[in-house]
Amino acid sequence: MDRPSRPARVLASALATGALLVTAACAGDTGPPEAAPASPAAKQSPSSPSLSSLSSSSQSPSPSSPSASASRALTTNGAKAALITEADIEDAWTQVNNASSWRDKLLAGKVDVASFLNGKTSSQDCQKLLDGLYSDTLLGRPVGASALTGFTQGDARLLYQVGDYGKGSLEKSLDWMKSLSDTCDQFTVTGSDGGKRTVQVVSSPLPAVGDGRQGLTLTVQGTSNGEPVTLKLDVGAVRVGSSGILVTNGGPSGVDHDSTETAVQQGTQRLRQVLAGKTPSPTPTTLD
Repeated sequence: MDRPSRPARVLASALATGALLVTAACAGDTGPPEAAPASPAAKQSPSSPSLSSLSSSSQSPSPSSPSASASRALTTNGAKAALITEADIEDAWTQVNNASSWRDKLLAGKVDVASFLNGKTSSQDCQKLLDGLYSDTLLGRPVGASALTGFTQGDARLLYQVGDYGKGSLEKSLDWMKSLSDTCDQFTVTGSDGGKRTVQVVSSPLPAVGDGRQGLTLTVQGTSNGEPVTLKLDVGAVRVGSSGILVTNGGPSGVDHDSTETAVQQGTQRLRQVLAGKTPSPTPTTLD
């Protein structure tokens, strides 16, 4: 997939951000995600390091993965320390303090069961995908400490989450995500306004980091204020022991895949350091 040109650090147009992204009152971004409603139909920096050995496998561990990666449980302070910063991702990303309230309206709606050959089963997976993205619970609810933060660049948003979800639960989540490019490769959604949207899901490569990983790219096409609009979103998840990170990145102008990969790579390194009882460096770690 061709990498889109990176937008300059400018304010997004009132139409794009106002129509697509609903931001609630400013909330802290260092705690766990807010509780999600029953369903979105009911809820809705220095240069980056070089990236190598890309992989979308949710099972293959990184060759450099230490066996003691999960030797410590993630604490509240550790989760906060494991969050990436502006220095960890390239370009003109600006850290914000209201990421926990971000919501993408194009992700809210009811999946059309009739668009699936096997009906209900596949539509439930696709509904779960949209619901999880909208409510910041794609990896489930943390069973331990968690934290999140967010960054903006033009009309793009990058949300970064880290938490203790339990090893078994994370492995199931990654396996499920891996199946979505087949189960939910293309489907339709009806929004609360009755408008139809088309969603496409494909697998996308991630750096070979952590004990398991999976990447996806979503393209959502619909209308806003009577005008055609497209939301493109990268999703990257990585398991390190019983802890996991989740990155979502994109917007109406497209998605910068390099920023997704850098966030995943640097975030995994920070999480490993925290779980090893170390304090992550304030400057990005250079990795081969």
